[in-house]
Amino acid sequence: MFPERLDAPQAFDIAKAMLDGFNRHYQLFRSESARAKHRFETADWHGQQRAQRERIEFYDLRVKEAVQRLEKEFKAGQQSMEVWHQVKLHYIGLLVDHHQPELAETFFNTVTTKILHRTYFHNDFIFVRPAVSTEYIENSEPAATPTYRSYYPTRETLRDELVRIVHNFRLARPFEDLERDAGFVLEAIAARLSHVKLRANFQIQVLSSLFFRNKGAYVVGKIINGFSELPFALPILHGREGKLVIDTALFGEDELLMLFSFARAYFMVDMEIPAAYVQFLRSLMPRKPRGELYTALGLAKQGKTLFYRDFLYHLRHSSDKFRIAPGIKGMVMLVFDLPSFPYVFKVIKDFFPPQKDTTREQVQGKYLLVKQHDRVGRMADTLEYSLVAFARERFEDELLEEIRRFAPSQLEIGDRDGDGHEEVVIRHLYIERRMIPLNIYLQEAFDAGASEQVEHAVVEYGNAIKDLVAANIFPGDMLWKNFGVTRNGKVVFYDYDEIEYLTDCNFRKVPQARTEEEELSGEIWYKVGPRDVFPETFEPFLLGNPAVRDVFLRHHADLLDPAFWESHKARILAGHVHDVFPYAREQRFARRQQVANAEAVA
Repeated sequence: MFPERLDAPQAFDIAKAMLDGFNRHYQLFRSESARAKHRFETADWHGQQRAQRERIEFYDLRVKEAVQRLEKEFKAGQQSMEVWHQVKLHYIGLLVDHHQPELAETFFNTVTTKILHRTYFHNDFIFVRPAVSTEYIENSEPAATPTYRSYYPTRETLRDELVRIVHNFRLARPFEDLERDAGFVLEAIAARLSHVKLRANFQIQVLSSLFFRNKGAYVVGKIINGFSELPFALPILHGREGKLVIDTALFGEDELLMLFSFARAYFMVDMEIPAAYVQFLRSLMPRKPRGELYTALGLAKQGKTLFYRDFLYHLRHSSDKFRIAPGIKGMVMLVFDLPSFPYVFKVIKDFFPPQKDTTREQVQGKYLLVKQHDRVGRMADTLEYSLVAFARERFEDELLEEIRRFAPSQLEIGDRDGDGHEEVVIRHLYIERRMIPLNIYLQEAFDAGASEQVEHAVVEYGNAIKDLVAANIFPGDMLWKNFGVTRNGKVVFYDYDEIEYLTDCNFRKVPQARTEEEELSGEIWYKVGPRDVFPETFEPFLLGNPAVRDVFLRHHADLLDPAFWESHKARILAGHVHDVFPYAREQRFARRQQVANAEAVA
């Protein structure tokens, strides 16, 4: 129950200090995101990578600062629950006309739960549901930049408007030939609209900030014509002599879902009103959860908040039980799922078999490495939670017994609230999108006699490893079971306990046996360092099936050669940052032009 009076003098000051802490956080977050434009213009790729890593840490640092201030100035942890009720009401009042109220509410939750005991997590002291609407927020100041701009071309002026759209971003670097690139985009649009009548409301709406990631900048918008809307994105890259090019044109929800995939690094976008950006992006990708969009924009904590709200809502409207996840059980992670919910839950075991020389802290470090690294569309993002409470009746007994056996330190079962309802509390877990394990996907393809499916999976598997290599990642355990297949057929890696930077590994050929005894020995007779890798030895573990072996050797035989790995390692150590595209190379305008030129010559 909320208090009838707001008569605690310190309550407003606590609320104001809390909001000051959030405002400082978002100002720093936004400033770092805005600087991505300069880093792109100056081709400072290492700086972009460094900023990407550092920005992820901003939130926790600002929360720590806010907690310290509240304890020092107000002895916040000693305040009565009556005062904390009033703090929340004052805070809500301060969020009227705020431009990031949903983020500020989440910041309040984080700081409050750091100060108060966790038994208060689910009551009136935090924002279990949003208290301030994010609908139609806009900066009303005359000089403010709107969330998106609208352009009104005709068929005759469409090319000129495309040039104008790009010019309006004021990139401080010349294009190779923007008129030429606009012509390529116009051809791509014309292929979709050539027989379509342009309606009175024909327009192009474009978000006012570029989306920066890796070595690219993306124009994101939609074409509106009558009742139809066509989402699009235009990747801008550095071409020859450092001049800019529009690399391709992406159209439709499916291609934008690939661009905003959960297996890719977060964008840097300068946003005054993030809720408005998310609302616009939802109009382009209605199947994408809002939480994943916030996460893709670098607002991971808000993504976690919305995910958890969606999860609780799903639990209220479902009745199936958590179970041990299908597939081969891992040696490091205990994995469970809820059949009706498209995610899996992963708990680090308390002990590991001898062949897994690692610790809980090291495993957590690997997951943090992935969180901060460029995932290049090949490593699943994870949501990390602590002290997560579930209703006991939603767990299969077999699953609880599995947790008791392998991760007892992570499990609590009891009636915390004294209301007769037992809860299961997991101390620490990771949550990630459910995928079909690649070994199961291949087995299903074999059973169905689907040779094309087998070929696609094996080729994608090799491509996934090569993309990881380009991003300076050696996956460690490359067995099929450690990769998954997404709903659009993309192969993604998701087992991180043996992951290493490629540049920290030594890729060697297996030495020639010196004697017959050595050649016939079942034991490794040559010296092996802790980070020595022998690519030739992948073959017996991966290519036992003749059909898989044939496809793999046709497309990815170089993965069995140490020279492949060492050459990439040398390029990375020399400072080279590889291009990894969130679209097929065949879609690139330069590639199309090469094909067209070759056909013209022929």
